[in-house]
Amino acid sequence: MSATFESLLRSRLDPLDRLSPHGATRSDRDLNPDWLDLPAPLKPAAVLAPIVRRPEGWTMLFTQRAHDTPAHPGQVSFPGGRVHEDDATPLETALRETEEEIGLARRFIEPIGAWDRYNTGTGFTITPILALVQPSFTLTLDPREVADVFETPLSFLLDPANHERREAVWNGKTRAYFAMPHDGRLIWGATAGMIRALWERLYL
Repeated sequence: MSATFESLLRSRLDPLDRLSPHGATRSDRDLNPDWLDLPAPLKPAAVLAPIVRRPEGWTMLFTQRAHDTPAHPGQVSFPGGRVHEDDATPLETALRETEEEIGLARRFIEPIGAWDRYNTGTGFTITPILALVQPSFTLTLDPREVADVFETPLSFLLDPANHERREAVWNGKTRAYFAMPHDGRLIWGATAGMIRALWERLYL
């Protein structure tokens, strides 16, 4: 990755000081247009999509949820969670949750912007916020929420050839979803959908 790619990020993402609740949205229905309406009202949430500036190649950092957590046990996700009443902005939610879940200190994080909110079949409307992260950080995981963290090359994630479309039965209906398997990890569902939306925002 290069300064040119960073300039692309800054030019294509939504400024964090002007986020609109009525901006573009994506959802689990993008690949499933025959689904019934999503749950209402949707609960606001925010996640941080951390791009780590590794000298050998930029990566994106993910969490593997704890297997006994009530929220998406065992799944791969970005750090983040539900908006609290005292969170002034989605950015504050994403930074707070990231620090609580994996101990990534804010001094290593440079938020860049947001892209399309993602509405999930489980009842959340998620604001994804992209940030550049200096690689000298250390992490302390909250074992109640996070079992592991890992990084995946950004070049892999932003290659549409790696955006697999799969199907599975959920609540008695066949559901299509994006999946991005890499090095024994499976990034799928809403997280993969957000990555796909990021690729579309940057390159289409």
